[in-house]
Parts: sequence; structure tokens; C-alpha cells
Amino acid sequence: MNLSADTIQEIDQIIPKYPEKRSAALMVIHLIQDEIGAIDLEACEWIAQKLEVQPINIQELITFYPMLREKPWGKKHLRVCRTLPCALRGSYATCQSLEKKLGVKEGHVSDNGEYSLEFMECLADCGEGPVVMVDEQTYENVDAEKAVLLADLLLKGKLDSSKKFVSYEQALVSESKTKASVKSKSSKK
Repeated sequence: MNLSADTIQEIDQIIPKYPEKRSAALMVIHLIQDEIGAIDLEACEWIAQKLEVQPINIQELITFYPMLREKPWGKKHLRVCRTLPCALRGSYATCQSLEKKLGVKEGHVSDNGEYSLEFMECLADCGEGPVVMVDEQTYENVDAEKAVLLADLLLKGKLDSSKKFVSYEQALVSESKTKASVKSKSSKK
């Protein structure tokens, strides 16, 4: 397994902060997953050796937590909330639209490696469902019809610059900039 010197250094700095080496397991897993995209068998064995535990102890964590994975996601990873509020507002149909348009089945990576799609439990935006996350950007009220438009923009590489779809996070940044601009103008008066 090839890890960057920076990641190895960060791992070596994190482990001593815990009362027992094994307690650092999740942090080490996240650091490695961030760099190589997943925790395969080789990575699992490397972590186990580093933390002086059995590989099964690391494998248990990877298979238990949904944010950890054994195989890399696609270049763009989509998550659709399936918790009751989103399901009642159509998240299953949203997921089906995304599957058809992007050519990827839920729980899988597209053949070209561009997209992966999965259902998630609660994306913490129950009042604005169905909720879809594209990488780390949250999009609200994405029904089946809007999912087709969202997928079209993704396929064209234009989702990030779209005016039709502004993520929750982008809206917060814009709102914050607007408030700062207004405050700056009013303080100059």
C-alpha cells in the first residue's frame, strides 16, 4: 500500500493521542480512506498491524459504518436519503431516476467509474426532502423529475455552476457573503 509521507506522519501523530492504539482505528481508517478511496484488504491488514490488533477488528468497523467502504466510490458520489420523511416525498423514485439517467444501480459504481449511487439513512434535512447529496453538497426537494435535470447537469459537468440547483452549502456561503457585504456598506455610511 502506497501512502503519502504526509498521511503516514499524520497517522503517527494521531495514534499516541489515544489511551490505547486500537482506539485510534476510526481516525486511521478515515485518513487512509481519504487518500486511497477505500479500505481494501491490504489497507485493513496494514492498519491492523499498525494498531496491534487483528485484521478482523478493522474489518468489523469497515463493514459496520456506512461511511466506510471496501471499494472506492465513483468520481462523483450520490447519496439519496431514504428515511421516512424523504421516502414519503418520493426519494425512491428520485433514486430510480438517477439510476436510469446516470447508468448506475443503487449500491454500485458505474462501469466507467464516474458515478456511484447509494441510499443513506437520514441526511438531516427532513423538512426539505427528498434530499440528494452529490459528494459533500446537499440538494433539497429533488423529486424524480428534478433528479433527471440534476443528472443532466452532472453529465455535462455543469452542476456546480447551475443556477437551478444550488446546494444547501453554496446557499449558506452566498448568504454569508451577502450579509457581510451589506454590513460593510452600512458601516461606511
